[in-house]
Amino acid sequence: MTPEVTLRQLRPGQRAVVKKVGTGGELGRRMREMGLLPGTEIQVIGRAPLRDPVEIKLRGYNLTLRNNEADFITVEIGEAL
Repeated sequence: MTPEVTLRQLRPGQRAVVKKVGTGGELGRRMREMGLLPGTEIQVIGRAPLRDPVEIKLRGYNLTLRNNEADFITVEIGEAL
């Protein structure tokens, strides 16, 4: 079994599968609308020089999230590139 971590902990090039979005309300709704649903495959593309925000690729497009938003997303690590 592979470890589950938050999206913030992934390094550029790592792939993962979203396990859960641990927030509700407006932020949770917004994340679901952007495609961050359980079972979605993601790949970390890169980070800004100060490590915030993080850019990910999912469902054919790139998305940038602040680290405080990425902390709510639990992922299961997949294979690195």
